[in-house]
Amino acid sequence: MPTVLVMDHPLIKHKISLLRDEHTGTRDFRILVEEIAMLMGYEALRDLPIEEVEVKSPITASKQPMLSGKKLAVVPILRAGLGMVGGILALVPSAKVGHIGLYRDEETHQPHEYFCKLPENIDERLVILPDPMLATGGSAIQAVDFIKAKGCKSIKFMCIIAAPEGLEALRAAHPDIDIYVGSLDDRLNDDAYIVPGLGDAGDRIFGTK
Repeated sequence: MPTVLVMDHPLIKHKISLLRDEHTGTRDFRILVEEIAMLMGYEALRDLPIEEVEVKSPITASKQPMLSGKKLAVVPILRAGLGMVGGILALVPSAKVGHIGLYRDEETHQPHEYFCKLPENIDERLVILPDPMLATGGSAIQAVDFIKAKGCKSIKFMCIIAAPEGLEALRAAHPDIDIYVGSLDDRLNDDAYIVPGLGDAGDRIFGTK
């Protein structure tokens, strides 16, 4: 059964509260996003397949568990999703990294693609799809569409903050993927920003307006 998990770890809650603070500067915001992604990744990757491999310690040889199967692919939704990649790679440094570039029309709030580059054999990999914010759900839905079109059947979406509207839309469009949420917020406002949210994650990660 697909997983929809809203995190309840106190460290994640604390760090998200610091993210929300309008006085948190670019450097600290960037560090917090990476730390939260690593904490969430620990949970999202707990079902990775393992196999017994012979390992020789200074004492003796024995069978020990190691990751099996194809390597992971981390495919952030540009540009804010880039801020979460480092935290996931800290857990699985050998993961391949792709990119999906989407921007939101400020009037229609609909996503538009401007870039898509995926690792080889994406159809054989588990794909982690990070984006700090799940607002309307449009970008996440389109990103999953792109990955599925390449034959990928194993997808985990990770976001730090989600609006109920976006979570419902993503679940309706793609009921077969796992979804991991740091905090489920109250609602979207008239400009399709999450309330209380934290503003524009991309601008705060990269120090732009």
